[in-house]
Amino acid sequence: MYYFIRFIKKTLRYLLKPLSFIPAIVMMYVIFMFSAQNSADSGHLSMLVSKYIVLIYNKLFMKGFSNETLNELIVYIHPYVRKGAHVTEYMLLAMSVSLPLYVYRIRGIGLTLFAGGFCVIFAYLDEYHQSFVAGRVSDPHDVMIDSIGILIGVILIRIICYIGRKTIFSWLVLDK
Repeated sequence: MYYFIRFIKKTLRYLLKPLSFIPAIVMMYVIFMFSAQNSADSGHLSMLVSKYIVLIYNKLFMKGFSNETLNELIVYIHPYVRKGAHVTEYMLLAMSVSLPLYVYRIRGIGLTLFAGGFCVIFAYLDEYHQSFVAGRVSDPHDVMIDSIGILIGVILIRIICYIGRKTIFSWLVLDK
C-alpha cells in the first residue's frame, strides 16, 4: 500500500507541475490584451479607475469635495494610476513566472535572473507590440517601470517561498 500511495503522489506531481505555468500564460495574455487596446480605450479605462479611486477616497474620508475638485484630483492621479497598473501587472507576471520555477527548484539568484530576465524581455516585446497599436507609442521608460514591478514580484515570491519552506513545510518529510 505504501508503494502505491508513493506512486500516486509522484504521478500527480509529474502531471501537475507543468500546470503551474498556466497563471503565467494567463497573465501574459492579459498584458498583451491591455497593450492591444487603442489609446482611447486604454485612456478611458485608466481614467475610470482614477475616478473610482478618487470617489472612494472622497466617500471613505468624508471629504465632501466639489465636482471641480474631484475632476482635478482625477486628472492629477491619472498618470500615477497608469504607471501603477504597469507595476502591478508586471509584479503579478513575475510572481506567476517565479512560483513554478521555484517549484522546479530554481532558487536564489538564479530565480531572480531567470524569472526577471524572462519578464523584462516580455516587457520589451510588449512595448514593441504596442508600437503597432493605433494611437499608442512604445516607451522605453515603461519597461523601466515594468522592471520595478518585476523585481518586487520576484523578491516577494523568494521571501514567501523561503518562509514557507523554513516554517510551514519544515516538519513535512517529502519524497524527492
